[in-house]
Amino acid sequence: MHTCVVTCIIMPHLENDVKLDFKDVLIRPKRSTIKSRADVDITRQNVFRHSKRKFPDDVVPIIAANMDTIGTFEMAIVLSKYQLLTCIHKHYSVQDWLNFAKEHPEVLPYVIYTSGMTENDGKKIEEVLVAIPQINALCLDVANGYSEHFVNFVKKMRSLFPEHIIMAGNVVTGEMIEQLLLEGADIIKVGIGPGSVCTTRKKTGVGYPQLSAVLECADAAHGLNGHIISDGGCVCPGDVAKAFGAGADFVMLGGMLAGHDECGGELIERDGRQMKIFYGMSSETAMKKHTGDVAEYRASEGKSVEIPYRGKVKHTIQDILGGLRSACTYVGASKLKELSKRTTFIRVTQQVNGVFS
Repeated sequence: MHTCVVTCIIMPHLENDVKLDFKDVLIRPKRSTIKSRADVDITRQNVFRHSKRKFPDDVVPIIAANMDTIGTFEMAIVLSKYQLLTCIHKHYSVQDWLNFAKEHPEVLPYVIYTSGMTENDGKKIEEVLVAIPQINALCLDVANGYSEHFVNFVKKMRSLFPEHIIMAGNVVTGEMIEQLLLEGADIIKVGIGPGSVCTTRKKTGVGYPQLSAVLECADAAHGLNGHIISDGGCVCPGDVAKAFGAGADFVMLGGMLAGHDECGGELIERDGRQMKIFYGMSSETAMKKHTGDVAEYRASEGKSVEIPYRGKVKHTIQDILGGLRSACTYVGASKLKELSKRTTFIRVTQQVNGVFS
């Protein structure tokens, strides 16, 4: 008797539905009764799922990214004057924080403390948040928000800080949004690979087009009374408007705020022009600066670039906020929270042989 052996080959799963980035769409204009951009309210007031806390009532839900060239104390001082938030990078010492809190207590409601998830990170979180109770929010930031270890860390931080607003990420799919919210996060950072100095998609092949990620993740989060941040991929004020139109509760900016006086990074001269260094936090530049070198078991997933020097950040802030107000007038949204309800996206790219053009 012959035995027939059947080999089962499991093929990779392929999703055929279209996924889009900000560049693939425009917002369709609609009738509006708004007389002036000045009449648009771009502040938001949110009460969060677990903490029941909120940011200041007049907060504009745009956040400077927690990169050491962007999320600086100097950036926070300026952005707070415009009611914007700053996710302070995690490489300041406890003493740096204590000095900042003493010198600028008025800025503290607009800053977010950032941390990784090592044992030392956990100890530092407790030191800073206990010493400076005016800080409302904690951002738990890792490159891969899908790990079970990270989920458990979020759960632990919620038990230790039940009244703090907790942000967690990054992820790009609805099921992970739901799990992180259920385990204790209030706000989830959405985005893998869209940033201008992020090379994760090239190094790993992993990612998700940002507009579709925001659309799908916002739907998952809002069903559980959670909130999301669109993190990365914005290169102009119109992209910020598209992110809010897709359902983002907050938008985090890195490259759009780079190159200013308030940024970290070296100021250099290149061919007679002033430039500032801007790099991703998983770049070789960042890892050599903060850990001595790139670990043997990993590759850098970021790059270092030179950005034309742009002076004071206030001019860029005014440009971003002006564009956002204008977008609201084009669709008849008198308040920012109405923008997603009044947004219809128009596809402006077409797919030819599997490639958008």
